Amino acid sequence: MHSARLSPKAMTSGNGFKTEEESLVDAEACWRLIERVAASSHLNRAPRLREFLFYVGNKSLKDGISEVHEQEIGTVVFGRLPHYDTSQDNIVRVNATELRKRIDAYFISEGSNEPLIFHIPRGGYKPVFRRQERTAESPAGKSLPSDLARARMIQSTEIQKPEVPVVPIRLRFRIAFFLVAAICTALAVVCLIQRNQNKTLQTELHPWQNHAALAAFWSRFMAPNQETDIVMADTSFALVQDISGQQYSLRDYLDGAYANYEHAPNMTDTQKSELSLIASRLNGSMGDFVVAQRIITLDPTSSHLVVKFARAFTPDSIKLNNTILIGGQKSNPWVSLFSDQMNFLIKFNQGHFQSVIRNLQPRAGELPEYATPIDPFGSAGYSVIAYLPNPSHTAESVIIEGTDSQATNAAGEFITSEAAMENLRKRFPDGKFSYFEVLLKTTRLNSTPFKAEIVAFRLH
Repeated sequence: MHSARLSPKAMTSGNGFKTEEESLVDAEACWRLIERVAASSHLNRAPRLREFLFYVGNKSLKDGISEVHEQEIGTVVFGRLPHYDTSQDNIVRVNATELRKRIDAYFISEGSNEPLIFHIPRGGYKPVFRRQERTAESPAGKSLPSDLARARMIQSTEIQKPEVPVVPIRLRFRIAFFLVAAICTALAVVCLIQRNQNKTLQTELHPWQNHAALAAFWSRFMAPNQETDIVMADTSFALVQDISGQQYSLRDYLDGAYANYEHAPNMTDTQKSELSLIASRLNGSMGDFVVAQRIITLDPTSSHLVVKFARAFTPDSIKLNNTILIGGQKSNPWVSLFSDQMNFLIKFNQGHFQSVIRNLQPRAGELPEYATPIDPFGSAGYSVIAYLPNPSHTAESVIIEGTDSQATNAAGEFITSEAAMENLRKRFPDGKFSYFEVLLKTTRLNSTPFKAEIVAFRLH
């Protein structure tokens, strides 16, 4: 959303009458202030928060509405479906909290001399403007005692001063020395305790920072001024393809063509109705949820990690934000945007109802294809982790996919494990992570992922 000049227009309160303060502030000045805040160092690298601020500012100043609703912001700014459940999706509230912090930070630093200030009150999303009060500090106003009064006070104090024993200079020096030493020791103990508490708190709030390999990889996704979208797969989309025997592209997914069966050949009305019902549901895989939870646990207090479903994701987001795609192309069609960059591709054999990993350019000792057992309780599975630039080369992307839900879960465990990522880092010439693909084989015990080992590796 871009800014626009507004004609001066006085703001009104919710009941339609101007308050005494609002009558002194015009909409043009307010809008210019919003533009300065959005262009400041606190928001210029946070496009979604800037869009949030412009939207609520425009609705308040230009449209003159008394209240901006959470669901409206979620739909317009964050790409949520109309009438989505705000009690289950707190994307607006989380980002509003972060926006309020950055607005406050602006007025404390760059905007400390602004004649106008504004804030977004908690419980609402409409900016409230007012003129910044500037009052000169004045003395306490207490009259100082006269010279005569001060002299009498001193005299009175000296008269009432109790007698103290005379302490030898050497003894006084020793006492002072031990007192200073005791104070220094106490301060050192306090500092040590504080340091340990801070270290413990840092470990609890940002676990990834305390592990060398995880910090080396995940630092680019945990940057404070960059959003990272964790995009969950849509298993309803995969199920529709399984039942219909059709494969659909990302374009079909975005325009809803995969859910239209009016003219589908060889289908009864009942089958069409059932497929339409499945397509309308938003379902996910338990393995994918576990992977998302593992990633969030790396930095549980971060407001920059945002979980989204593939159906609510947008092309603008993948161009602007860091992206973590969970699930293969069949259930998460956004993965198809990276297919031309990848060597290891997961394909589904509809005839054998079997997922395979295709190795487009096999090297010595590698297979051209890695197939999973047809038995769903087989002892092995395969997964792929790909770290690549986003399609516009403006942010980072990670793809975590497996031949089944358990294999995807194993890949998620691998990429959030310090030991596994340290082992992977040794394969890089300078020990620094760069763009790569890794093919993993998952060993299972009683249908539970036991360990994932590296089968093949590509450095981009």
